[in-house]
Amino acid sequence: MTRRLVYGGGLLAFADSGNHIHYTYGLHRRCSSLTHTCSPFPQPVDCAHDRYFCSMWRSVGFLMSFAVVMEGMTTIAYIVIMAGGKQKRESGWKVLTVLHAVVAVLLGASLSIIAYLYDHDDRFFPGWRLDTSWVLCTVSFAAVFLIGAGLLSTALLLPSEAGYELIPNYADEEE
Repeated sequence: MTRRLVYGGGLLAFADSGNHIHYTYGLHRRCSSLTHTCSPFPQPVDCAHDRYFCSMWRSVGFLMSFAVVMEGMTTIAYIVIMAGGKQKRESGWKVLTVLHAVVAVLLGASLSIIAYLYDHDDRFFPGWRLDTSWVLCTVSFAAVFLIGAGLLSTALLLPSEAGYELIPNYADEEE
């Protein structure tokens, strides 16, 4: 009986010390809690055996970087449209809707590729999980999509902005 108690106590004391070893994979680097260092990912040695995985992983890195650039362009477009006059606000929804659609497609493609790799690649075995970045990307995708859809629907359904009307240019009609 004493042996079971000793072994059980030893198992409880040392099995879960709270210091779990884990690896964090990012789009461009991998970090280890054991060594407290980060290294570029995927490494050439990772790609030597599985070029498919590396191509897909690097594609996601490119798509996410491109999505960030497009989100910056969307922010600038909002500023230009809001700072412009009535005419820019009346027609700006077309540009913003296209920009939102492009960003949503880029984020959706990235999420889909990561989900596919997570489900089908041998590197991600049972017990692994997608973390905060996955959640944030999913929320970003949903927000961009809903804002774009809302912008499109309000542009099509709401009446024109009241205020000054454009003065017709009769000089163009005479020519």
